[in-house]
Amino acid sequence: MNHHCGRTYIPKVHLENITPSCYILSMPIYEYRCSECGSITTEFVQGFNDPEGLTCKVCGSRKLKRMVSKVNSISSQEERLESYNPLARHDDSFYRDTRNIGLHAEYMLKKAGIKPTEDFKSKLEKVRTDPSSVIKDYEG
Repeated sequence: MNHHCGRTYIPKVHLENITPSCYILSMPIYEYRCSECGSITTEFVQGFNDPEGLTCKVCGSRKLKRMVSKVNSISSQEERLESYNPLARHDDSFYRDTRNIGLHAEYMLKKAGIKPTEDFKSKLEKVRTDPSSVIKDYEG
């Protein structure tokens, strides 16, 4: 990693298929809870101050309060499966994480004592790494 102007950059060689020559890692993502409807809005913020004109993406209210965000950790797929709770309420980040595609199916197979086939594992890995492949395969 290179350091320039007090910020940390990742050179392009470490990021596949991305055109800018480097990316700044010092801009945080904040979550805000709406006091009107209770929904959570996620915002990419430059600096550490709340952006001006921030509104709820659901109801349009300006009554938002910054939340303490969860810390993400890296875990193996087996650890993800072990900690998966099908009854738990998941936030948007859970559904945006492609590693969670098929997690419920894996959970149900394990619960039933059925070992997934290699074909199932291969298709699941393909859709996790390239979710749009489902549409491509269906159309093609």
